Amino acid sequence: MSREQSENAEKELKQDELVNETEQTADQTAEEGLPSAENLSEEEQLREDLAAEKDKFLRLFAEFENYKKRTSKERIDLFKTANQEVLQAMLPVLDDFDRALVQISKSEDEVLLKGVELIHNKLKDTLTSKGLEQVELKAGDAFDADFAEAITQIPAPTPKLKGKIVDVVEKGYKLGDKIIRFPKVVLGN
Repeated sequence: MSREQSENAEKELKQDELVNETEQTADQTAEEGLPSAENLSEEEQLREDLAAEKDKFLRLFAEFENYKKRTSKERIDLFKTANQEVLQAMLPVLDDFDRALVQISKSEDEVLLKGVELIHNKLKDTLTSKGLEQVELKAGDAFDADFAEAITQIPAPTPKLKGKIVDVVEKGYKLGDKIIRFPKVVLGN
């Protein structure tokens, strides 16, 4: 646990204790049935007013702390997915590089292949450093509609592939835990 998280946890505990004490005091006051305002001395009236103001302050403080927590969580979530649109726009470029590598590897030009591989790896490493991960699926895996998109079904080449993934047509990618492009697969039936 980081230092900031432990400090936040301590603040939450202190705040919860103060709110609990205030609620207990309010409950005790209600149970004791204090005399009406006419019978209270000026000092007792001031104490009661002070307790009421203290209660208001504690509730307002607790509400503000909750607001701070909520906004910081929203900010962290925003930072995690801020570059999602840019990464999604780069995915077709990455796909084109994958297809180019396959075609260039069929040729006998080693220098061209090596140059394109270097550019491809640099692009892939840059996208990975920004949080992009490939959804790992391969032929023979069980199909799960939560993690892949079936685009067609074909007769299974072997009985083992019946109801399973036969081919991955387009790779899928995720940003953190969120899938930003589902892999497109062919199923065997």
